Amino acid sequence: MNISNPSTNSSLSTQLDWMFSYFNGICFDKADCLWKLKDALFMVGEIGGSDYYYALFQGKSIEEAKSLVPQVVMAIKDAVQRVIGYGASRVVVPGSFPIGCFPVYLARFKTNHPSAYDESRCLKGLNGLAAYHNILLRRVIGELREENRDVIILYGDYYNAFASMYRGGPNLGFDMVRAQKACCGMGGGDYNFDPNRRCGAPGVAVCPHPTKAMSWDGIQMTQRAYFVMTNWLIRDLWPKLNCNASLIGN
Repeated sequence: MNISNPSTNSSLSTQLDWMFSYFNGICFDKADCLWKLKDALFMVGEIGGSDYYYALFQGKSIEEAKSLVPQVVMAIKDAVQRVIGYGASRVVVPGSFPIGCFPVYLARFKTNHPSAYDESRCLKGLNGLAAYHNILLRRVIGELREENRDVIILYGDYYNAFASMYRGGPNLGFDMVRAQKACCGMGGGDYNFDPNRRCGAPGVAVCPHPTKAMSWDGIQMTQRAYFVMTNWLIRDLWPKLNCNASLIGN
């Protein structure tokens, strides 16, 4: 499809190689690694966001981006299998965020067609891409569970963690007028996001109350938003992890 990633040449496989090289440096042998990792929780993801981002921002349609999803999901499956092969017994595989709610996408694909937006003013087509990714990912997680019955493999529902935060925004202390605006950004308007003057560039200001904002720079969320999402995810995942109570203090 002729898509380039200008930010890195380090593939998912290469990044896993780095992690395994580190393990080889702290483990005497395979048995030692199994013992050291027996209580570890592996977060494998979120993966795929950059693939879809660069496809869409290099002029590919949503349907063309969707054609990448099966390949991305299979790469995730392979990554999880490699991690399990190294001794992981608890793995969380996060899904995609609802990217149609993020300022970087809202600003780039802004349209005058009301039907393109949902009730939250998020772009339906982009959220459909994220939802499709998550459907295929959950299917693959089911396959992984069948193939690795002694390993706990869970889906990290970033999509609904974000949606829950967005719905409950006012009660959580967020300024919903700024919910789709970058806190650290330029450009004003609906999204306060200018791709040519991003957070960190000279003269780019930070909003007065970051704890009331959801989006930090149009791409990443604020610490407060991540805190709220993390609490949602912990409540969802903790009962399924079968962790020994003694591990809580460790």
